[in-house]
Amino acid sequence: MWLFLKNESIILWIVVILISLLTAVRVILDTRSPSKTAAYLLLIILFPVVGAMLYFLVGVNYRKRKIYNKKLTRNEQLFRQVQNRIKQDAILLKRKYKELTSNNEELIDLLLGESLSHLTQNKVTVLINGEQKFPSVFDAIEAATQFIHLEYYIFEEDDIGTRLKDLLIKKAHEGVAVRIIFDDFGSHDLWDDFVDEFRDNGVEIYPFFRVHFIFLANRLNYRDHRKVLIIDGKVGFIGGINIADRYINGKVDGTHWRDTHIKIEGNAVLTLQYHFLSNWNFCSGQELGLNHQLFPENIADENDTDLVQIITSGPDYPRPSIMLSYFTAITMARKLVYISTPYFIPNESIVNAIKKAAFSGKDVRLLIPKASDSYFVDSASRFYFQDMLESGVRVYLYDKGVIHAKTLVVDDNLSMVGTANMDLRSFELNFEINAAIYSERVNHEVKQQFFKDLESSTLITLEEWNKRSLLKTFLAALARIMAPLL
Repeated sequence: MWLFLKNESIILWIVVILISLLTAVRVILDTRSPSKTAAYLLLIILFPVVGAMLYFLVGVNYRKRKIYNKKLTRNEQLFRQVQNRIKQDAILLKRKYKELTSNNEELIDLLLGESLSHLTQNKVTVLINGEQKFPSVFDAIEAATQFIHLEYYIFEEDDIGTRLKDLLIKKAHEGVAVRIIFDDFGSHDLWDDFVDEFRDNGVEIYPFFRVHFIFLANRLNYRDHRKVLIIDGKVGFIGGINIADRYINGKVDGTHWRDTHIKIEGNAVLTLQYHFLSNWNFCSGQELGLNHQLFPENIADENDTDLVQIITSGPDYPRPSIMLSYFTAITMARKLVYISTPYFIPNESIVNAIKKAAFSGKDVRLLIPKASDSYFVDSASRFYFQDMLESGVRVYLYDKGVIHAKTLVVDDNLSMVGTANMDLRSFELNFEINAAIYSERVNHEVKQQFFKDLESSTLITLEEWNKRSLLKTFLAALARIMAPLL
C-alpha cells in the first residue's frame, strides 16, 4: 500500500513538473514583456499548478486576433473616409499655429502616424470633480437633437446613474438615438432590470465583453476603461470620472474623490465618434458608418484655438500609443513635468523617461494617492519611489482622499487628460482614451489644479523614505514583481 501511494506521488509530481515546464515554455514564447514573463515564471515556480491555471485564465491573449480582425474589417472604409477628411486640416493647423505646435512637434508627428490621432481645432473646458462634470453632462444631453453616445467603464445604479437613465430615456422618447456601451466587469453591479428598462424605452445598450463567470473568464482581463460621451457629433466628454455617486463629494461618504474631466467642442469629437463606433459595431453587431448625421461638417469655430489629438490604445491595437505618447511628452520637456495618477506602475521606458527629465534639471513632480482603492497597487507603486527620489523627482502623496485624476502637464502649452493610468494595465490590457491638448490656457488650468492638490499632499523625502522598514521594502518589491499580472 505504501509503495502504491509512493508511486502515485511520484507520478503526480512528474505531471506537475511537466505542466509547469510546458506552461513556462508557452510563457517564454508568447509573452513579449520581459517583466510580465518574469512575473508569470515566478508564479509558476512558487505555485506550480495554480500559477499555470492563472496564466491560462488571464495571461493568454485568446482574443487579440479575433477582436483586431473583426473591428478593422467592419470599420476600414469608415476609417479611410474620416482619415482623409481631417488629415489635411492637421497640416493647415500646424502651419497656422506654428509657434504653439513647434514646441510639441515630436509628439504631434508621432500621433499623426496613429489611427485618427490627427490635430484638430477645438474649445476645451476643464471640469473638476463630479460636481462640475455632471451638471455639464446633463445640460449637453438635454440639448441633444440627433444622438447621444456613451461608453463607460463604471455605470452604477445609484442616484446619479438613475438620474442619467431617466434623462436618456426621456431623450429617446423625443426621437434622439441613444446608444450605450458599458464594461461588463466594471459595471458588474448593474442589474438586468436596469438595463432592460433602457431597452424597453428605445435605448440601445450593450456590454463590452459579456462576462458570464466573473472569476473564470479570461476576457475580464481586457476591460473597456474608457469614459466617453458624444452629443450630436459636436460635443464630447472624456476623463477619469465614471457614472457613480462617489464622484460627487459629500454625496456618499467622507471619502474625497479628486478627478478631472474635459468637455470638447470641435473636430476632435469626430475622432471620439470614430472610436466609439468601432467598439459599437463590435459590441452590437451593427454596421454604422459614415454619414452626415453621425459626422457633421464644419463644427469647428475659428475662434477656438485649443488644438487636440485623441489617443487610443488597447490589446488589439498595433502599437501602445498611450504609453508612447507619455514617453514622448516627458522626454521632450524643456522645463517641467507634472504627473497625477491614481496607479503608478510604469514600465522601464516610462521610468527612464521620468529619470532622464529629472536628471536633466527639469522640475518633475509625481502625485499619487496616499491610499487608493487597491492596497496591492499602492504597495507596487512604492517600489519605484527610490528611483524617483534619487533622480530628483518630487513625490507627493495625496492626503485628502483619492486622487483619481489622470493628467500630465508638460511645460507651458501641453496637457494630457483622459482615462489611462500610468501603469502596465492601461498600457497593455485596457481599452483607454486620452486627449493631448496644445493650449496655454488649458495647461495653466490643469497646472493650477495640480498645485492646489499639492496643498493637500505630503512631500516624501529620500531621507524619510530610506527609514522605511525592511518588511515594507520587501512587500513593495514583491508587489512590483506581481504587478504585470494585475
